[in-house]
Amino acid sequence: MSNLSHIDKKNQPTMVDVSGKTPTDREAHARTIVEFPADVASLFSGGDIKTAKGPVFVTAIVAGVMAAKRTHELIPFCHPLGLSNCKVTIELDDASRAVIDCRCKVHHRTGVEMEALTGASIAALTVYDMCKALSHEIVIRETSLISKTGGKEDYHRERA
Repeated sequence: MSNLSHIDKKNQPTMVDVSGKTPTDREAHARTIVEFPADVASLFSGGDIKTAKGPVFVTAIVAGVMAAKRTHELIPFCHPLGLSNCKVTIELDDASRAVIDCRCKVHHRTGVEMEALTGASIAALTVYDMCKALSHEIVIRETSLISKTGGKEDYHRERA
């Protein structure tokens, strides 16, 4: 018998029934790291670069928010949520990596972790897509949940 919430008693995949849960304020923060080769990283010295497809980080922010709002269309058992807020930020760290943060809020019976993770991931893929003509050595290093609040228990990653 599995403790996975999306597996029923007959070991079949299922959507979790949240109808009996009380709606609460819920928030999630996810992060994705994108690493650039030095020659590409140097182009971001002003905080963003404009490619033939447009400004990279600005476009990725819009894509991340759009993706977070449509997570239920991409992940089979995610509930459709009307997000109260979704904010994507992209900054370069000291190693000239793009640090993409996606923070989502909702008042609902289920959490927004998947929306935050999806938003950060799609923003990273958009950065890759817009910069791939410059180099195919761009690497999307990691996507992780940094924190979540609301619901059964809160979670905060030890090392963010």
